[in-house]
Amino acid sequence: MVNTRAIVTSLDEHELDILQQSYRLATSPSKHRELSINCKDLLDPELAMPFLQKVGAFWETDSMTATVSLFAKRYAYLTIAAGLYAMSRYNKGLDLSLANSSLESYLQGEAWLPKALLVNQETSSPSAGRRDEWRDEIVQQMFAGNLAPVWAALSKMAGVSQAVLWENTAIYVYWLYENQFPDGASKEERQQIEADYRYLVQEAPPHLFAQRSNPLKKFDSPKRTTAVSDTPIRVRKTCCLYYLAADEPDDYCPTCPKLKHG
Repeated sequence: MVNTRAIVTSLDEHELDILQQSYRLATSPSKHRELSINCKDLLDPELAMPFLQKVGAFWETDSMTATVSLFAKRYAYLTIAAGLYAMSRYNKGLDLSLANSSLESYLQGEAWLPKALLVNQETSSPSAGRRDEWRDEIVQQMFAGNLAPVWAALSKMAGVSQAVLWENTAIYVYWLYENQFPDGASKEERQQIEADYRYLVQEAPPHLFAQRSNPLKKFDSPKRTTAVSDTPIRVRKTCCLYYLAADEPDDYCPTCPKLKHG
């Protein structure tokens, strides 16, 4: 059936460069094959667990729950950052389905910096008057079609709550739309960014995330100053378990609910 909601497009050189340099999009496989994986293989414990054990060495923790949570932060970013930026800034949709994506590893010193490589790098753009429907397709593919099954699989493998993994995802959506995407945008582009952000966090129906409720709305809360932060912050509802891999005991993230924010 012909998709009347969208037309086939492609990224121009400038757009591709931005997504590569700022939003973790790769255009060729990494040489570090032992630290790279087809995204669909994250659903298979026999393939995913050895991979997670390898990347867990970067955080020097014996806790698989902490490893999975810290991995989820990186995976969430490389899955949503380029896709949402392309959607909101360029009106172009990337195919971030599991079958079309691989996680490619890059190292910067001792830091592990994964990127997303897409087999099919064509994009789609909305047909006239069909942007809302097109946006739903892009969001559903990214969240319900990719992150939801990966979070469910990793949660089962490592015993980490899916709520932690979804909040790890949500904090990046907030940060990207509030701090990154508006940079250098025109007035019209800012209006589109604000409209997409409002839709994602307040209006998007749960089925786009394959959840009973919208997880981006669930974890949103007003920023406020606290006893441990003079700068307004959005205090998390779940702990990301970073402290289990920190160099110092009880070293929590500034937004951690384990801190006495008051």
